[in-house]
Amino acid sequence: MPGNKLHSLHGNILVLSFTDLLGNFGRSMVFPYASLFILALGGNATTIGLVNLLGLFAGLVVLPIAGHITDHADRIRLLVLSGFLSSLFLLMTVFAPNWQIVAVAGLLFGLIVFQFPAYASLVADSLSPQERGRDLGIMNTISGTPAIFAPYIAGLIIDRYTPNLGLRILYAAMLAFYLVGTFIQFRFLREHTSTPREPLKLVSLTRALGQAYGTIPSLVKQMSSPLKALAWVILFSFLISGLASSFWVVYATEQIGLSAAQWGLIMLVEAVVRLVVILPAGMLVDAWGRKNVLLAALVISLVATPLFVILKSMTAILLVRSAIGAASSLAMPACTALMADLAPRRTRGQMMAAIGQGGMMIGPAGGTGGPALGYLFILPVMLASLAGGYLYTFNPAYPWLFSLALTFISIVVTVLYIRDAQNAEV
Repeated sequence: MPGNKLHSLHGNILVLSFTDLLGNFGRSMVFPYASLFILALGGNATTIGLVNLLGLFAGLVVLPIAGHITDHADRIRLLVLSGFLSSLFLLMTVFAPNWQIVAVAGLLFGLIVFQFPAYASLVADSLSPQERGRDLGIMNTISGTPAIFAPYIAGLIIDRYTPNLGLRILYAAMLAFYLVGTFIQFRFLREHTSTPREPLKLVSLTRALGQAYGTIPSLVKQMSSPLKALAWVILFSFLISGLASSFWVVYATEQIGLSAAQWGLIMLVEAVVRLVVILPAGMLVDAWGRKNVLLAALVISLVATPLFVILKSMTAILLVRSAIGAASSLAMPACTALMADLAPRRTRGQMMAAIGQGGMMIGPAGGTGGPALGYLFILPVMLASLAGGYLYTFNPAYPWLFSLALTFISIVVTVLYIRDAQNAEV
């Protein structure tokens, strides 16, 4: 039976599953420790916040027009272009003499968000509607499971070679994975759509950018009260990520005294917990209700978050991060299902581009943004990323205390205003 399931993955989906595996492994090695590299190059907590801000800045312009670019350009060429550009920016990071060059590379890396809709549409076109859910699950399992071990391996490398040299090695490995994946995509991906592609024109891109931001008032008017409340909860989750995500490893190493390898082991156990919980989480969402599962995830986060800055042993921190991982795996399908149920079908694409796809994560330990971040939320998340650095400088516990407050507000909003859809959008 498993063989038959794997046999159903072929063509573009098989190629993307393998190249996603490479990319996920590389990112999972680097992102949990990227803040340590900035510190090793002479930066500080406020510098980390500034680098994160710059990494999101390009998305303000590129993300709103990414869909327009996808509709007019060859999608495979877009993916290959993004792979080569990513490799170039990673090369800058590998040889960066100071944190300022890392910041510039991060700013340029933000341009790559144009690949997200191209990737999503290529995947959708390459899957048969009858088996789309099953094949997506298999695809995500193949591409994500090996990355479970990446943070632990990275932690061993950092402990062996120091954060400066160790992170350069890890960025170089990520660069190699990206290049191999890009060449595989260039060689084996095939464009199956017959939709004609027109040349990109600057005037069209400018018009698309204006239309994206110009339609925000009308989109907001079309949102039901539960959808508006859900949008606020999603925004709060990204603000929390902006405040604290880059500082988990910094606090763990500087304040608690854990080594990079110990933090990597904690990340490995957390990843296993996420994988175990995500399997029944979808069924629980259907059986118990979207709102109830989301509320449970937020309550778990409310309890676990302050314990991170109170407890000091590795075992305690492992349990805290495991609880946060479980909460994240519960929140993801609940929030995604709510978004699909509540977003009006006729404007769903526009709304998801503006406020995200419902891909809410709780307590990510490294990295802010991604394809789930709507362009409407980029500016406040940028400000949160900058504020996180200043808060950590004032008091290392402050990012988590502010995160606690936002989580509490999210719970109140969920209880009072979010409702499961009586007649879900199709």
